Amino acid sequence: MRCDRIWRNARLATMAPQAAGLGIVEDGLVACRDGIIVHAGPAAAAPASLEALEVVDCQRRWITPGLIDCHTHLVYAGDRAQEFEQRLNGVSYEEIARAGGGIRSTMRATRAASEADLIASALPRLDALLAEGVTTVEIKSGYGLALEHERKQLRAARALERERAITVRTTFLGAHALPPEFAGRADDYIEDVATQMLPALVREGLVDAVDAFCEGIGFTAAQTRRVFEAAAAHGVRVKVHAGQLSDLGAVQLAAGSNALSADHLEHLDPAGIAAMARAGTVAVLLPGAFYFLRETRVPPVDALRVAGIPLAIATDSNPGTSPLTSLLMAMNLAATLFRLTVEECLLGVTRNASRALGLSDRGTLEPGKRCDLAIWNIERPAELAYRIGFNPLHARVWAGA
Repeated sequence: MRCDRIWRNARLATMAPQAAGLGIVEDGLVACRDGIIVHAGPAAAAPASLEALEVVDCQRRWITPGLIDCHTHLVYAGDRAQEFEQRLNGVSYEEIARAGGGIRSTMRATRAASEADLIASALPRLDALLAEGVTTVEIKSGYGLALEHERKQLRAARALERERAITVRTTFLGAHALPPEFAGRADDYIEDVATQMLPALVREGLVDAVDAFCEGIGFTAAQTRRVFEAAAAHGVRVKVHAGQLSDLGAVQLAAGSNALSADHLEHLDPAGIAAMARAGTVAVLLPGAFYFLRETRVPPVDALRVAGIPLAIATDSNPGTSPLTSLLMAMNLAATLFRLTVEECLLGVTRNASRALGLSDRGTLEPGKRCDLAIWNIERPAELAYRIGFNPLHARVWAGA
């Protein structure tokens, strides 16, 4: 069998669902053709006729699937360091938001920026993720809050694929905050999101999923339902920011809409967990925001485990509540703050993260999957969640290259 490239003499963590734990293979080999894996497993089980244009000796390094950051707000302008200082002085996130800061502060800077400005400012953040083995990233809008500016954000996110070897999934988050021109008219704004913004952005091919911020400082469950109904009418899957500060029933609503994921989940009751389990909705944990806001209520991880709900981990990279551009650090925070196991952490940034994005073609090392790999200078997989501020990546492979 002819293929383009073979990685031999490697230890594999395949993350394959049929394998036990991380799917560890001690004497492993990965082969790809046209960017697709044709063999991933024991070298002894590889076809005898396997040959390639290039053979890479991994010298016993570990190979995992390329990492997936399934929740980011990577494209924006400005920063919110001043608000960080305010919180250190005792002002709450909710107080800052209600005083015109928070998301609306970033909205003003993002509206003032050009598309080229947004691309230029996002690239260093993206490069930090790529340097740690990330091969797929989700990027949300939600800092424009008007059609021309939401379009600008999503176009900038798409443009990052032309600048770097990365897969970008774009999520329309028009229902992120109420812009000033709609002050006191939240229902009217949601109607604009549902009937004007979303249809236009879908027509332009800029929307892979739709999200909403269902919170006391965001939008009500009824308003979120209107956004989800519009998404369904356009054949677009949904996600939800839910349970970060309160429980408004958003998780049940999202699960009832066949949501890909529900994200944050510090405030999550048994009814929400049961709804997620029935729908197959992924729980995306965002320990960076939990840490940065100094929250104390931990997501109900034990109950999620018992219900068999897949757990994903993401950076939530954003300027206000999680200025984090390290998925390795997110794993460490999830293990330390939420008590996730090493296995849960690694599955959370590979197989379960791919599921949170509705991508079945990646996240594991299996024949037929994309050849997105991360090759590591480590002795055991636990090191990826164990170290703080240390990057052991040896090489990143995207679509076989």
